[in-house]
Amino acid sequence: MRRICVFAGSRAGKPSVLRRCAAELGRCIAESGQGLVYGGGGTGLMGALADAALAAGGHVTGVIPEALVRREVAHGELSELRVVGSMHERKALMSELADGFIALPGGLGTLEELFEVLTWTQLALHRKPCGLLNVDGYYDALIAFLDHAVARGLLDQGNRDLLLVDDRPASLLETLARTSLPPGQRWIGPGQT
Repeated sequence: MRRICVFAGSRAGKPSVLRRCAAELGRCIAESGQGLVYGGGGTGLMGALADAALAAGGHVTGVIPEALVRREVAHGELSELRVVGSMHERKALMSELADGFIALPGGLGTLEELFEVLTWTQLALHRKPCGLLNVDGYYDALIAFLDHAVARGLLDQGNRDLLLVDDRPASLLETLARTSLPPGQRWIGPGQT
């Protein structure tokens, strides 16, 4: 994989271990020689992620809608900052640029971004692995909910298993790198047929 897209919160969150893990993931991505694609913000977990990747010599591409440049305080030191017109354009471009996805802790936006790319995986619209970095048990309740959905027959176990989960950045990156989906699937970007 050449580039990893990371979804993360624009807030720092509590406890500080969340920020440290975001920084560790950024450093691991850069040290592995992969580029980082993320939401372009300079604050919170997004900022910690990007700062660490840049400090480790990584290439960091931020993608941010014009309306959020001030709100999320666009990072001013990135290798590349792409300003787009909407959230839909942001997600489409981030997906196009990336070879895999990881969600750090975050709020509604992070969850929405993760579940969109995970759904695209389920529908075989792309062959890109999706990971969840479960820092300090942040996503325990979400993981339990997905297992509950399987138990209730509303989610197939195979589709549940598409979401790779780990609590260590380096280990999750290794898992994403060796994960492949069935042959014959191809990436179809939004708006393409």
